[in-house]
Amino acid sequence: MVMRERWIIPMLILLMISSCSLGLPSFPKMNNASRPIATKPSAQPKAVKTNFQSCDPKNLPLSEGIPSVPPTPIYNSSVPYPNNTMRSLADQLNLYIGAAGDARQYSNIEYVKLLTHEFNMVAVENAMKWHIIHPEPDIYDFSRGDALVAFAKIYDLAVYGHVLVWDYAYPTWVTETSRTRDEWIQLLCEHIKTVTSHYQGQIYAWDVVNEAFNNDGSLRNTLWMQKIGPEYVAMAFQWAREADPNAHLILNDHFAEGMNSKSEAIYSLAKGLLMDGVPIDGVGMQMHLLLWGPPTTEELLMNMKRLSDLDLDVHITEMDLRMNLSSESSKVKTDAQTDTYRRVFDSCLAVPRCKVFVTWGLTDKYSWIPDYTGYPDTPLLFDENFQPKPAYYEIMKLLQEQFQ
Repeated sequence: MVMRERWIIPMLILLMISSCSLGLPSFPKMNNASRPIATKPSAQPKAVKTNFQSCDPKNLPLSEGIPSVPPTPIYNSSVPYPNNTMRSLADQLNLYIGAAGDARQYSNIEYVKLLTHEFNMVAVENAMKWHIIHPEPDIYDFSRGDALVAFAKIYDLAVYGHVLVWDYAYPTWVTETSRTRDEWIQLLCEHIKTVTSHYQGQIYAWDVVNEAFNNDGSLRNTLWMQKIGPEYVAMAFQWAREADPNAHLILNDHFAEGMNSKSEAIYSLAKGLLMDGVPIDGVGMQMHLLLWGPPTTEELLMNMKRLSDLDLDVHITEMDLRMNLSSESSKVKTDAQTDTYRRVFDSCLAVPRCKVFVTWGLTDKYSWIPDYTGYPDTPLLFDENFQPKPAYYEIMKLLQEQFQ
């Protein structure tokens, strides 16, 4: 996310259940259309080329008191899986449509049904951020992340991992301890490799480095920039690939969706990393947008295509569209929001290497924006009552058109 959290979600305590007794739901295969469908190509994650010193992941006990167990399935395999949903259509196109969330909601049957019927990916909203997953120097708490991954397995959802390196959400033991440069390198390396190896083979893609740039295209003076230098970016990708050979490794940022100084800097960095043999697999466009001023379709397509030409995937990683800063009528705002979602999703469909489209929250009720701004907002595809909004129907229409 763009902004620092103001609060930490209480831990969710889940009942331990043996996976062999879960009665996991089996989703029937969708019938293929009568004509060939233009699916997205599947790129192989790039191999590591070792350039920097490495480390071994830590083998430490989990924090006590919160079991890392799968949640109870709240409906069984006898429940029919809907055919006419975003998920059913995206599955046939080799496209991931996801929503960010947290295991604390998985006891809500409305939430689970909407998520598992309409989406084939869940993004990790908070559970894998440093202050939650690595709260003390010698403690890793994977409980919330494990619960989310277990849930995803039950309902056959891909998992989008967030986040390995960011400049926010650190516990004080990280930021308030004096270290040499080599010790900072060792700390970052051990964190990345411990977390990534714990989830090896279970994460489709990782936001490896998040929000590394200022809007003017310069590298932000992050903690890691100060303590290690600009090479921390390449180091992070190397260590993540060493720990998981198959996850897609992503450079993620915001306000760089169109053509501007920031997107130019991201393009140049990605190109340079590839030339140096750094295993970067794609660029994430967060797509946290305001109602007025989103990138034009032309600029968005231009940016996506030039990244694709580098043999990189392009992911829409955190889309929402804030409405509360506009004074226009409700209809005008809704029409503008609908049009923006339509244009962004249509652009993704037009670019073969755009294979992930994630909204930052499942419904307006679970958006991070009201908690941050203190004002109600309606930024997502589903309203507070879990009902689809006009933007949802536009996305459905675009998906259905792929089969005509």
